[in-house]
Amino acid sequence: MKPYGNQLNLKKKVSNESKKNFEKIFIINIKLIHNIFDTINISLLALIFTLLFLSFDSQRKWSNTYKNLSNTRVINNNLIEYISKIEEYYISKLESLNIYRKTKPEDLIYLDKLTEKKEGLSRKNLSSFIEGFSDSKYQRGY
Repeated sequence: MKPYGNQLNLKKKVSNESKKNFEKIFIINIKLIHNIFDTINISLLALIFTLLFLSFDSQRKWSNTYKNLSNTRVINNNLIEYISKIEEYYISKLESLNIYRKTKPEDLIYLDKLTEKKEGLSRKNLSSFIEGFSDSKYQRGY
């Protein structure tokens, strides 16, 4: 076999049918790759929208919680105000007690000492038993 011209210019001849088959396979592979990328993109979009709505929902819940906490703080501040006003009122009442003058022995009225009746031990026990018995008439059962 004689080389035909320069050996660098030698090319194998490929039939038109094999070229067409190769192009069909190449187009099918490209379509398959595009379908895979489209599916991945749609999945990512669905994931992004799902997470977006979840974040909006959690933001709404957090906003409601923060609003409730703010209202609770306002109520607590009002309670602190009321408590301080009540304390101020009672402190002023206690301080007003100091306006009265202190008594001196000359201001006191002395009474004569009353004589105490002496009762025997048995009489005292009997009277306390009778008092207890008369008090128990209002107590019924257990």
